[in-house]
Amino acid sequence: MSHLSAEQLSKLRAAVIQQREDIQHRLKNNAHYGLQDSMRDMTGDLTEIDNHPGDAATELYHRSMDISLLERDEHELDDIAAALAAMDKGTYGICAVCGEAIPLERLDAVPLTRFCKEHNPRQSSPFTRPAEEEFLFPPFGRTSLDEHEQNGFDGEDAWQIVESWGSSNSPAMAEGNDISSYNDMEIEADETEGFVEPWENFIATDIAGNHTMVIKGSSYRHYMDSEEGSYLLDPQAKKQRE
Repeated sequence: MSHLSAEQLSKLRAAVIQQREDIQHRLKNNAHYGLQDSMRDMTGDLTEIDNHPGDAATELYHRSMDISLLERDEHELDDIAAALAAMDKGTYGICAVCGEAIPLERLDAVPLTRFCKEHNPRQSSPFTRPAEEEFLFPPFGRTSLDEHEQNGFDGEDAWQIVESWGSSNSPAMAEGNDISSYNDMEIEADETEGFVEPWENFIATDIAGNHTMVIKGSSYRHYMDSEEGSYLLDPQAKKQRE
């Protein structure tokens, strides 16, 4: 048996029916938020085919907003139909989760509700943050700092690419004291591109990955002179330097 009296149920039914009539009247008078008209009618053009979306940005925004409003009204009409059906079955005012009676005060405020206050699903905010944030939390926290070295394409690499196209800085505003060219302003501007380690620029193999050889060009000499490697491991190079 329902915890609502016949008078209370009649009052709630009248409120739900009035809500349905208000929505139907609104949809009829505004032609379903103008969605019965085409975008061409909104812009005044003969056709939309040759227009860039930006040329009709305002109309496109209003059209998407109208679609959202129409969907909201359609969902509400579905809820109204479900509430009226529950009244006919005698199950109106019963929480769909716990099966307990929904207080009259709540039904007066939200006649279409199917849940008590404790089990209202709207109280639980869904986790809708982008999945990428789990990897980038804090933003680029694990990839843009030198102390977090990694071999893959990271946040620092992304910034270097963008910075190579220019920034608002000038050599006079650069962090280093000996920078005189815009080409030297980028983060690690002298960093090699296309490989991870400097020695990859002068170590070569055949197509099968065999017969390792050393291409003793400027990259090789710079690598050795900067004491990254040792001439002691290259008897021929040691002999030439002596």
